[in-house]
Formats: sequence, C-alpha cells, structure tokens
Amino acid sequence: MIRRALTITREAGSAVSRSEVVPIEVATAELGESVCWAWIDVEIDPASRSPIDTVNMLSMADKLGLDHIAINDALDDTDQPKIDDFGKHLLIVLHGLRDDVVGTYEVDMFLTSDRLVSVRRGPSAALDAVWQQLNDRPELSAGGADELAAYIADALTRRLMAVLDAFDNEVEGLTEAALNAAPTLLEDLTAVRRDLTAVRRVVHPQREALDMMRSTPSRLVSDAGRRRFSDVFDVAARAAEGLDEARTALAETLDAYRGAEARKATDVSKVLTIYAAIMLPLSLVAGIFGMNFTNLPWLNRSWGWMAAAALMVLIALVSFGVFISLGWVRRPSGRRTGQTLGRGLIEASRAPVHLMGAVFEMSAMPLRATSERFGRVIGEDGQDDFPPDN
Repeated sequence: MIRRALTITREAGSAVSRSEVVPIEVATAELGESVCWAWIDVEIDPASRSPIDTVNMLSMADKLGLDHIAINDALDDTDQPKIDDFGKHLLIVLHGLRDDVVGTYEVDMFLTSDRLVSVRRGPSAALDAVWQQLNDRPELSAGGADELAAYIADALTRRLMAVLDAFDNEVEGLTEAALNAAPTLLEDLTAVRRDLTAVRRVVHPQREALDMMRSTPSRLVSDAGRRRFSDVFDVAARAAEGLDEARTALAETLDAYRGAEARKATDVSKVLTIYAAIMLPLSLVAGIFGMNFTNLPWLNRSWGWMAAAALMVLIALVSFGVFISLGWVRRPSGRRTGQTLGRGLIEASRAPVHLMGAVFEMSAMPLRATSERFGRVIGEDGQDDFPPDN
C-alpha cells in the first residue's frame, strides 16, 4: 500500500495557499492552526494486498472518524459511482478511465471538514495530474477540501471523454467499411460496442452522483464547491450524451452494413434471374430442334445447325437489349459482371450439396432414434432383449 499526504497551509494576511508533502502520520494527526486542510492519497496494489493494509486503513479511519463499513467497501468491493452521507463525512465514489485497456477503475474519496482521503487500486493518471498541479501551483488550493474533490472529479470525468474522441476518429472508417460490406466489420463493431458499453455503464451513474453533489445540503460542501461540482456535472452530461449518440451511430452503421449486404445479395439474384431469363428461350429452341421428328425445318440441311445457332444468338441479344432498355440492368463492366455472376454461380452450386445434406440428416433421424432407444434398453437391463440366434 502506497500512501502520500499533502497539507495546505494559508499564510497569514495572504489568500495564497502553500502545499507541502508531509508524512502520513502528520496528515492524520491533529492539524495545526496554520494548516487549513490535508489530502491523503492511498494507492492499494490489487495483486499483493495483505491484511496489514486493512489494519492500517482501519487505524486511519479511527483517527479521522471514518465509517469502517465504508472503508471495507473501498478496499474490497467495486461499486458504481454514488454519494453516501455519513454526517461527519461524505463518501464519494467515482470512476476514471484506465490507461492500459478500455475500462474504468474506482476512486473512493472520504470528505471531511478538513481532510480528503482518496483510495484507489493501482495507479491513476488523473490523481497524479492533480497532485502535480497542487505542488507546482499552490494557488489552486485556495479553496477547501471539497473543491479539491471537485478538481479530482473533473479530471476523472474528462478522461472518460477520451473514449468519445477515439470513437470519432474511427466512425468514418467504420461507415466506409459498412457501405462496402467489409467482412471484418462485425468484429470491429463488436469491439467498439464493448468498449463503449464498459464506459457507458459508469458514466450515467457518475452523472447522477455529480448531480447530487452540486445540490447536496451537507455542510461539508461549500457554495464554491457546489459550483465546481456543477461544472463537472456539465462535463459528465456531455459525456453521457456523447456515448448515447455513439451508440446510435453504431446502430446506424450496422443498418448500413445490412443494407449493403442485402444490396449485394440483390445484385447476385438479379444477375442470376437475367441469366435464367435469357437462357430460357434458348433452351426452348434447343428443345424444339432436339425433338425426334423427321419433318423439322432445316433438319436435312447442311447449314441448319448454323441457322438454329444464329436464331438463338439473336434471341439472346434481343432479350438482353430489352432488359437494358427497361432499366432492369445497366451496361456494367465485364469484370464486375463476371465477379457477381461468379458469386451467384458458386452459391447456386452449393445449394444441391446443402439440400442433399439436409435430406441425409432427415433420413438418418429415425435410425438414430431407434439406435438410442435400443442403447437405453440395453444399458438399463445389462443385456439385450432379443433371443439368441439358433
């Protein structure tokens, strides 16, 4: 467990505060007259937590008058953002964005009249930034511990909006992939949706918690602190609205992908339908001249087969021209037509295989059911019920 403490001292006759890093024992002891308030930051390593950490935290809670149940919750449980009023102190639970993966971590803040205790599991870039600013610019600590809690809430909430910035950078690529019906789009959409859901799950409760803080009747929060929490609430509201809009954009992208897939399937069906419509009269001509009659025209002529072939080519060209004039098909490039026709022929060639597989499965169902019934009978009796062969 890593602990650090910082005291805020206001100089006599001056409105500028001075921040000073002190030992944890000094921050938990009785504060001097010149010390306005203190911030105690506790970082717990989730991988190597020991019972000593709990003992130390409970000892600190006894010195500062903190609730033991709230301390145990901060050490053991993962809570949604919330505000609990214990009278002498407030428990403010907020979440921030992790640095390694898209997810959130919990920060528990115990606010008293002259101290702020923050408890977190693992490092926090937001708290480190606030800590560094207080050391570099002591004038930022001119307010009280409640305003520092508002600063920390602002840093945590603004980092959550980084997910929206990343989504805005990816949405154009996702839309283009959806319009082209890219095969990997569903995997990309699932990953983005999972990331947005992980953040959205905590943004809405965090907005409600900040709404409670900006209007709390507790004496531990000053009017300046409420105004600062009101500004943070606006940030959380924008983050919540942005996540809702991102969710809607994902749904629209998925609809566009489905439309593109349907359009591709329609193009394949159209090509196959036109192909069948052109081949149908040609099959009729070939069937007529293939009948076993001796009085068919041009049957005994040496040029008869050429006349029949020319008639079939003429019918095919006229049919294709009629389809183009009606607007059912446009004059496509040969490569695109070949690709579309090739996909359609491949799907059509797979249909008999699927059909035969289904017929085989249906035909084998009675045999499997009978085998299973005989197996159960043999298993129950330990022997079969059929008489032996003589």
